[in-house]
Amino acid sequence: MAGTIEKTDTRQKGNTMDESKPVVVGVDGSAQSIDALREGRIMAELMNSPLLAVTAWQWPAASGEIPELIGYDPEKEARQRLDETLREAFGDTPPESLETAVQRGQPAHVLRELSRGARMLVVGNRGRGGFKGLLLGSVSSAVGAHATCPVLIMHGKGAA
Repeated sequence: MAGTIEKTDTRQKGNTMDESKPVVVGVDGSAQSIDALREGRIMAELMNSPLLAVTAWQWPAASGEIPELIGYDPEKEARQRLDETLREAFGDTPPESLETAVQRGQPAHVLRELSRGARMLVVGNRGRGGFKGLLLGSVSSAVGAHATCPVLIMHGKGAA
């Protein structure tokens, strides 16, 4: 019949896309990363993919041995920030497919590397950095330009 549109639910027949590839979300504890987590959850559910929340950490610049001497642990701090942000984004009901990672390295580099095996990368437009007037921060700008998968950059509710 001409003009008839047939709808097919590919999820029931087995989607031909690789469902094992995660939707990766960059998390730094900012309000924008909470928005990115919530949107990442939606994207992961729509694509029947796991959701991978990632936080990157680095030793403070020019810190030498001082942080270790005073017991400072940036990896532990990053894990705590990730856990707190996940609670704020999802409350007591995180997505079933949620996986987490805390990786050492510069955030843009870590996310760019993870984009190689990702279905999609979701980040906030700017994180906890210092220049409030910028529409894009350094991490979102770098991954938007260099990731090897589709990138969704979330602008906060108050963004122009």
